[in-house]
Formats: sequence, C-alpha cells, structure tokens
Amino acid sequence: MNKNPLRLEGGTVVITGAASGIGLGLARHAATLGMRIVAADIDADQLQSLAASLDAEVLAVPTDVTDPAAVEALAQAAWQRFGEVDLLFNNAGVMSTGFSWEIPPERWQRDLAVNLGGVLNGIRSFVPRLLEAGRPARIVNTASVGGFLPSPLMAPYSATKFAVVALTESLHGELRLLGAPVEVSLLAPGPVRSAIFDDPFGGSEIHPATHQFVDAMRELLTANGLDAATFAERVFAGIRDGQYWLLPQPEAIDDALRLRTDAILARREPAPLLGES
Repeated sequence: MNKNPLRLEGGTVVITGAASGIGLGLARHAATLGMRIVAADIDADQLQSLAASLDAEVLAVPTDVTDPAAVEALAQAAWQRFGEVDLLFNNAGVMSTGFSWEIPPERWQRDLAVNLGGVLNGIRSFVPRLLEAGRPARIVNTASVGGFLPSPLMAPYSATKFAVVALTESLHGELRLLGAPVEVSLLAPGPVRSAIFDDPFGGSEIHPATHQFVDAMRELLTANGLDAATFAERVFAGIRDGQYWLLPQPEAIDDALRLRTDAILARREPAPLLGES
C-alpha cells in the first residue's frame, strides 16, 4: 500500500506516447480529474489535436523519447510551466514482428531505443528532480503481459518489455534504499485497442506466418481488447491504491504466468503461446 498521499486531483501528470492508444486514454482520464497534463509524443500533429480536445490545462511537448536531450527538455518544460510533477507515465512504445533473425537491425535498434531507452531516459531526467522536490510522486513504467509471457514473432517487443519489468523493479528497490517519497509502479497491459499493430512489419519480404500472426493479433484486439478509457480508469484506481503491480487485466496474465512459472520450476521446455506449425 502507498504510505505517501499522492496528489491526483489538481496535480501534474507527464505522459509519453500520449497522442494515441493507452497514452491517449490516460490523458483523457487525467483531464477528468482536473490534472494539469504534460503530453509528450513524437507525432506533433496528433499531440496538438489531443491538447485541443481536452478540457484541461495541457502543455504539449513533441518529444522523441529515444533522445536523452529531448526527454531532458521535456522535464525542464514540465517544471518551468507547473513547478512540480506528481505522476509520470513512461509509456511510449512500438512493435516489430517477424522471425528474430529476419527483423532488420534498424527495427531492433528502434524498439530497444523506444521501449527500453525511452523509459530509461525518463528515469534519468525525472528522478533527480523528483528526489530534489522531496514530495510524494509516482513513476509508472509501461511494460506488458508480454514482459512476463514471451511470444514468437515479436521478439523485440518481448525482450524490451522483459527489460522494463527488470528496470522498474530495480528502480523501486533503489528508491526504497534512499527512503524517498517517490513510488514506482509497473504497468502491464493485456489486449488494449490501440494502434500498436498498425506498422509492425520491418522487412521487405514478410513470411506468411508473420502475416497470419499479425492478422490474429489485430482480430484479438478488436474482439477482446479493452477500450482505452476503461483501461485508464483501472490504472488510476490501482494508483490510488498504491499498487506496484498495475495489472488491469488479470485474466490476460494470471493463469498463463502460473503455467510458465510451474514450467520453469519443473525445467520443462517453453510452450509457445502460438500453436507450433
């Protein structure tokens, strides 16, 4: 449970990847709480559309989270405008699909730089300022159920989200060592309707199995994906409760994680999430 009273209503939230999907849902929910919003995204046009659509005080900062200087500028802008930050969502993420050895190096590097590097850059720029402020705050890093349950044909996503799980737990331990009032949460979404599979292909020649996989994932998101508004409500409820593990869709992870853990303890080969061909 959270020992520190976190300010939400009237507080300041920073959200990366705010212009679409989960980030957009988080921004819209934050607006209903009367939060002051620092919205960051690499898509400047969509970011401005978001800012114009919200009934809230919004600072839109086009940001490439892979660039440490850009994230540092984001932090500076947040403090210059609002003088404080209560809640940070390191949320920006991308997807690449295909066989691990066929995904081009530049796609691998992009996914590493956004999904993991973006979180690390957020930590580097915001944690020192939050520590200096010495007041309750919370950092939420977006991983995925894919950060616990690896999948074939999306190795860059699985690998980077596993890394975010580890980085977040390390950060939690470090802040506890300091006795800081800054708390940490690990957000692991299940299927959420978003644009994550809009541009998943990296190579010039796509294997039919990859096309089939992406089609199946798109159908899954359409049929079973949670809408971003409901997802955001659950996330903020978990934050209010001071939860470290923000798992808004336990049905997407609990049983599979038990099976995976049992398999590891029994030294069994991994069972792929997709059927073997």
